Amino acid sequence: MSELFGYIVSGLVTGAVFAVMASGLTLSYSATGVFNFAHGAVGFLAALLFFELNAGLGLPAWTAGLVAVGLFSPLLGYVLHRAMFRGLAQAGETAQIVGTIGLTIALPALGLWIVDLVAEPFGLPRADATSLPHGLGPYPVVTFTFGGVHLDSDQLITFAFATLAAAGLWAFMRHTPYGLRMRASVDRRRLATLRGIDADASSAMAWTLGSALAGLAGVLAVSTLGLDSTAFTVMLFVSATAAVFGRLRSIPWTFAAGLGLGVVQNLVAGYADFAEDVTGLRTAVPVILLFAGLILLNRSRERVAGSAAEDAPPPDHLAGLPMWRRRLPWALGLAVLLAWTLTRSADDFYVSVVAQGLVLALIFCSFVVVTGIGGMVNLAQASFASMAALTCGWAFSSGLPLPVAILLGVLGATAVGVLVALPALRLGGRILTLATLALALLADQVLFQIDAFSNGTIGWPLPAIGLGFTDTTDPRVRVVLLLALIGLVGLLVRNLERSASGRAILAVRSAPAAATTSGVSAPRTKIMLFALASGIAGLGGVLFATFKGSVTATDLPAFAGFVWLAVVVLQGVRRIGGAVLGGLIAAVFPELLAGWHISAHAGAILFGLGGMILARHPDGVLAQMAESRYRRRVGRQRREGAAAIQREAAAVAAPVTAAAAAPRPEEGRPVPDALFRLENVVAGYGDVTVLRGVDLAVRPGEVVALLGANGAGKSTTCAVAAGDLPVTAGRVILDGVDVTSWPAHRRARAGVLLAPEGRGVFPGLSVDENLRTWLADPGPVYERMPQLARRRGVAAGALSGGEQQLLTLAPALVRPPRVLIADEPSLGLAPLVAEQVFEVFAELRARGVALLLVEEKATSALRLADTVVFMRLGRATWTGPRAEVDGARLAAAYLGVS
Repeated sequence: MSELFGYIVSGLVTGAVFAVMASGLTLSYSATGVFNFAHGAVGFLAALLFFELNAGLGLPAWTAGLVAVGLFSPLLGYVLHRAMFRGLAQAGETAQIVGTIGLTIALPALGLWIVDLVAEPFGLPRADATSLPHGLGPYPVVTFTFGGVHLDSDQLITFAFATLAAAGLWAFMRHTPYGLRMRASVDRRRLATLRGIDADASSAMAWTLGSALAGLAGVLAVSTLGLDSTAFTVMLFVSATAAVFGRLRSIPWTFAAGLGLGVVQNLVAGYADFAEDVTGLRTAVPVILLFAGLILLNRSRERVAGSAAEDAPPPDHLAGLPMWRRRLPWALGLAVLLAWTLTRSADDFYVSVVAQGLVLALIFCSFVVVTGIGGMVNLAQASFASMAALTCGWAFSSGLPLPVAILLGVLGATAVGVLVALPALRLGGRILTLATLALALLADQVLFQIDAFSNGTIGWPLPAIGLGFTDTTDPRVRVVLLLALIGLVGLLVRNLERSASGRAILAVRSAPAAATTSGVSAPRTKIMLFALASGIAGLGGVLFATFKGSVTATDLPAFAGFVWLAVVVLQGVRRIGGAVLGGLIAAVFPELLAGWHISAHAGAILFGLGGMILARHPDGVLAQMAESRYRRRVGRQRREGAAAIQREAAAVAAPVTAAAAAPRPEEGRPVPDALFRLENVVAGYGDVTVLRGVDLAVRPGEVVALLGANGAGKSTTCAVAAGDLPVTAGRVILDGVDVTSWPAHRRARAGVLLAPEGRGVFPGLSVDENLRTWLADPGPVYERMPQLARRRGVAAGALSGGEQQLLTLAPALVRPPRVLIADEPSLGLAPLVAEQVFEVFAELRARGVALLLVEEKATSALRLADTVVFMRLGRATWTGPRAEVDGARLAAAYLGVS
């Protein structure tokens, strides 16, 4: 019994470190939507600094820990936010994953490089992955005994700090306005800015706190892990298991899962005798739990209305160029490469390096299929390549001819790819990424460790591929063969994109629900992509092994796929050219650095800088080059076009009738000057101009109804007025101040509130939390609307449409804005609820609020409006008092006729 108790207690201590690391992951993800694969690297840097301050400069452990955790780690998080994370928050999931992977590689290299530079001048010890630095507690450690279980001072300190950190973090997120703003920002970032929340500042705080937790975990774990950066990355993935069981949202559940994970790992190590018969099974327990948690806990069951393109392909900025112009650079590059290769000798070192790069390029082409075309991030490609190579080696050593062994290897990788595709049928995004990584690690730690399959550490010998007149022992032959194979894969990908299957893939990627409704089979599409990508990776793996002459289980580790994805995405994962460029860079660049006697850390650091590029250009270097040329070409045209539109609008604008400026009869006094104005505004989306010289004015206590047919530009006008969409030309004026350059959150703080089309609520927050994003005390709202008071603890996404709209507008009754912009407020509401909404508007008008109302029900809008503006094709075609609106004008506005 005491032995069991000992395993549990020591497991709790180990799990406490996992819990701290996982809590930081959960915090950064729940507040920003970015899963930080570099979380372990931040912990390593903090541990490295703690070691150098303590062992090198002689600072006390507590002082060194305070500097590393309380000062350095938060500052690092803030710097990374400013340099990279805030850009990644707006990028796609692929760019987010790859950008943080780049940091995983670059940050430890940067830290070790700095230590190498300053170690000798300052007499600091060099980082040694085999040494075990001291912990935060006294040295030598003090041992305590509890119920027959021995715990040292470092273990007790670890558990105490972990518990305090988790409790403090939970309280911060749930019971402070800062935590509420963070959660609101990730729930609906756009709406958060419209409520006056600076989403960028909330993200900065999240990254600061998350990095502090990563630093704390690193300092607590350094006495166990040493200064091995790989060990900290492994700890990240173990901790990710706890974060997954907390659904990447709940810090208490994440903390409990981290503790439980440590206990389970200890119990398996101590009692699972059957694990001794399966090599690697004991160490693979966290990976197995990670995969199980992803499958069981992360299938979305929420009801989602509407459909939208989640991951639409980027615009083709070279579409306007003739085909020969687009192909010419690649044709010249191919000709130069072939000419250079064929003029070199057979024993030329750099020809072999180029051949190695082209092997990687062939494997990288599999990322173009599954990630570039399919939009699914798969980190198991290295395992597919390894599976094919080991299968080929096993088959050849069993007496089968080499061509048959190669075929079996490729088919084996394809079969495994189909198996890995099964989780993709119910998972997506970063969850699928973690699932494929878990399967890759499981294959590395268990399957590839079976001696009968991998032949132990010896591996399988493989001969060169004979081509009749020559064989692949000549690196020049390898280069030509690989270029031919990559060309065939390129043709295959091009034909796939243009085929019916390619259209089905794009449909599943962009709008899965709509694709299923149209009869497209999403499961069949995903399985086809995984099978094709794994087959290509398998072919590359077999060629890698035959060119090398042998294959072992460690030649293509799972973490290689981690780096490979980042390399190819940096160049452009949607293009075969990006895969080729990535493969050549991955092989040639390290050799060049070694030849120039530059530190090996330099390549990893530059790789991390590439991740920062992704934050600004998520589609890679090739797309960035094309986009830069395109923007230079059209920039001046766009500016000239905006100026022309403004001149045209000024020439054809309908005169505002004198009645529009007349006093309202019920007031009997002059109407004050306009509080809010749009002056000759031109705006649009990308290359499409929507608003063409719009002029609009709203006075205090006035309701301006903006009417027109669908597509007239009404919602775009609302977005421009609230700061949600920048203007191309023109001005936005609030109480005489030019606020054109103000972001949405600053306009909201100045009193401009937008109730957006649909429902302006945070569905993941409770009713009470929604109200607190605008109000310090929601009590007065509950007094006015008891139906909301009864549901104050319910998530806003579970309310009816009418309740959600009342929740959107209720804060304005307690804290009235200066300007309220309502976009289709009665959309989808029952008549009685819509009537309540318009009663709220009438009350706000009586309290002096300037209202700009866009409404599909013209009758309801006209009953409330003082001034009416008709829009057509992005222009305000008529402005006048409500009394002058007749049936002819109304019909003309809604039918889109002059």
